[in-house]
Parts: sequence; structure tokens; C-alpha cells
Amino acid sequence: MKTDINNFEDIVWFVDSFYRKVQSDDLIGPVFDAVIIDWKPHLEKMYKFWNAALFGIPGFRGNPFARHAPLSLKKEHFDRWLLLFNKTIDDQYEGSMANETKRRAQVMAEMFLERLENMNGGAGKVIV
Repeated sequence: MKTDINNFEDIVWFVDSFYRKVQSDDLIGPVFDAVIIDWKPHLEKMYKFWNAALFGIPGFRGNPFARHAPLSLKKEHFDRWLLLFNKTIDDQYEGSMANETKRRAQVMAEMFLERLENMNGGAGKVIV
């Protein structure tokens, strides 16, 4: 029986499970592998990020967008990221916090993609 996301241990489980999927994915795996040499610090940062985002627990420091801005990311990368993320959550959890977690991931992906497109002039825009 599935439960909701209730605590830090649940966050560790879904972050670890999600990034195992990411590492083996043929589209986004190489993007991450090109910039992450040691996965442990990245995973620990993601635990803190989601703990702050979902439960309001202080501890996350960083600028996630700045880390992603230099990468050559396109809509298909964000679509795959969301597909893997949602599958990870849906495989283990159900409930209001699980839904909120997926909603926040969706908002973050949309915001990152929009900001990246605007940095590059946006669709159909030419920066002179």
C-alpha cells in the first residue's frame, strides 16, 4: 500500500530513486554525468532542497537555476526529467504531499525552461 510523503526519510528515498533513473536515462543521463563527478554532494543538496520546499525546514543554500543555466537544456530534457520524477513519486507514494511534490517539480521545470529560453532570446526572438 502506498503512503504519502511524510518526512525526510521519504525525501531521501525519492531523491535517490529518481537520480538512479536519471543516471541510466539515455537523454538526460549524459547531461548530468558531464557536470556531476561525485553524486553524493549533489544528492545531499537535493535532500535539503526538497526538505525546505516541502516541509519548510531550513538548510538548503544555493541557486539551482544558476547551476542549470550553462547547460544545453531544451524542452525535451525537462519533459524527460518530469516523466522520470513523476514516475518515481507515483511508484511509491500517493496523497496530497505526493501531488504537491509533483506540482512543485512541474512549476520548477516550467520556470527553468522559460528562463533558459528568455536568456537565449526566446522562441522566435532575435537578440542583436
